[in-house]
Amino acid sequence: MAKKILIVGAGFSGMWAALSAARLADKHRDETVEITVIAPQPELRVRPRFYEDDVPTLVAPLQPLFDATGVSFLRGSVERIVPAAKEVAWVDASGNAQRAGYDRLILASGSRVNRTQVAGAEAHAFDLDQLESATVLENHLKSLAHAADSVARNTVVVCGGGFTGIEMAMELPGKLRAILGSNAKTRVVVVERGPQPGSRYSDALREVIVQASAELGVEWLVNAEVESIDACGVTLKDGQTIASQTVIWTVGVQANDLTAQIDAPRDRQGRLHVNGDLQVVGHDAIYATGDVAYAASDDKGNHALMTCQHAILLGKFAGNNAAASLLEVAPLPYRQENYVTCLDLGAWGAVYTEGWDQQVKLTREEAKKVKIAITSELIYPPKADRAIAFEIADPLAPFV
Repeated sequence: MAKKILIVGAGFSGMWAALSAARLADKHRDETVEITVIAPQPELRVRPRFYEDDVPTLVAPLQPLFDATGVSFLRGSVERIVPAAKEVAWVDASGNAQRAGYDRLILASGSRVNRTQVAGAEAHAFDLDQLESATVLENHLKSLAHAADSVARNTVVVCGGGFTGIEMAMELPGKLRAILGSNAKTRVVVVERGPQPGSRYSDALREVIVQASAELGVEWLVNAEVESIDACGVTLKDGQTIASQTVIWTVGVQANDLTAQIDAPRDRQGRLHVNGDLQVVGHDAIYATGDVAYAASDDKGNHALMTCQHAILLGKFAGNNAAASLLEVAPLPYRQENYVTCLDLGAWGAVYTEGWDQQVKLTREEAKKVKIAITSELIYPPKADRAIAFEIADPLAPFV
């Protein structure tokens, strides 16, 4: 009888969960394990690069890889999870309602930015959250070349000084010069509610961010919060207004809404609490991974972040352990003790850190080379070769 592993999502975590599960079944020569991925499209959208140019090209096809590794793919979107019946309700690409059963479910449905927190954000702000919305932003920026010269046209406001906000802000001076010309009086402003630029990061990393911002001409408004956004720009809670035709929202990331359909503890971002094997607390047949999992990464109190770095390894462990439970072999408790950051700082270069205390190891062009290697090679899917894919899908294979 077939043993069914159903994976919801084909992002970094979902893709690697599928490959890891297929790897373990192949290792044990068990042909009864069936692995199926449900997602809107059989492609990996390289979300960490959405601040770059040519956003629609930042995808990688997955169907050849799935075909090579024996993973089935269903094009559609899951709308409902029914744990009691071990099934999901989903809608296929033609809009038809479907149902799919499972013996093990791996929820890898990702996250989304929440623009409902501030009045006007949904209607008037742009974001980098999804391929479609990042493409809208890119096209809007290009269209500024045809707009009348004004302070509002030449000013971009980035709401939020986290990694996404910083990488976007640091890229903008160069983008705006290319679009509007080198003589345009452009302005890039980061609105940050913290007391200083990069205040949530280590002193060493923060110093680099401040230096790069100064050299690139990126302004920071700290101890500031957005009150509302409209067609004219941003109003802050202290009453200050910034005229802008381009407001970019980068804060308030939340786990996919499907997590709310599972009766289990969640953190403030909606991530499901999981045990060491990545099983959802109280649901042995359901695994959560990537941005929907609140998972301890070590024994020192650190937890996986909503980054592709963590999603990749979380996916490998979740897929392995879901398959292990069906094959009746020992699982591998999730561990990811090494943590690095590599922050793109536009024309200034980049900064590379190691450890949870974010010790700066490389800056400028040296770090930029590392960043390019990570985003153009390391995080992309493996070749559509069964042996190569399975070797890399091993949760214990070297990563970072």
